[in-house]
Amino acid sequence: MEHIEGPSSTGFGRADRIAFGAGAALLVSGVAHLVILLLSGMSWYGPVSWRKPATFGMSFGLTLMTVTWIASYIDLQRRSRAALIAALTIASVWETALVTVQAWRHSPSHFNFETAFDAAVARALAAGGFVLVVTIVSLTIAAFRRRPRASRSFVLAIRGGFLSLLAAQIVGAVMIAIGVRHLFNGDAQGAYATSSALKWAHGVLMHGILILPALAWAADRLARRPLREQLDG
Repeated sequence: MEHIEGPSSTGFGRADRIAFGAGAALLVSGVAHLVILLLSGMSWYGPVSWRKPATFGMSFGLTLMTVTWIASYIDLQRRSRAALIAALTIASVWETALVTVQAWRHSPSHFNFETAFDAAVARALAAGGFVLVVTIVSLTIAAFRRRPRASRSFVLAIRGGFLSLLAAQIVGAVMIAIGVRHLFNGDAQGAYATSSALKWAHGVLMHGILILPALAWAADRLARRPLREQLDG
């Protein structure tokens, strides 16, 4: 019976351990801001809601740790994988930190060019988003070009997860394009309202990288349990 063989022979390196630590810190930050949101009584909606640092922290934290775990199954050179994971870690922390800073300033993080600082943050977020896309595209290509060291079902889950994550980036780009179009027409409120219409699709697709491999991993463990019971019996 095919089974998940575990991480590649290179194991978890320094970049991976830093990524896991950073992901955990982002997750804690997200949960902390969710508590702030609940205690403050502020609305879940709106460009300055505490929702943004909460969802960014939790989403980027989970995604960073998941991709680091999944990437360990891909047949990549140690340095190549370390470079990609390091880039993903920096971009994830960068994006979350900027959104969090703007939340504490009670200023929108996206589509906001009111002040020089706000404009700098908006451009920095765009730069971080570009690094994320390049990194995710690179890992997706690697997952398809080099068969991950895992069972057939887990390989399909890894590839499907990366495609889902890539689709989330495409939806995010569409959201930005819609918002920018309204912004250039002088309709800042329209930029926030229309771009947010796709946020649920963006969020669901983003976590396909976690859901699909997790289900395949669980199914593999359940399939192997009867065999172990027979052998033990």
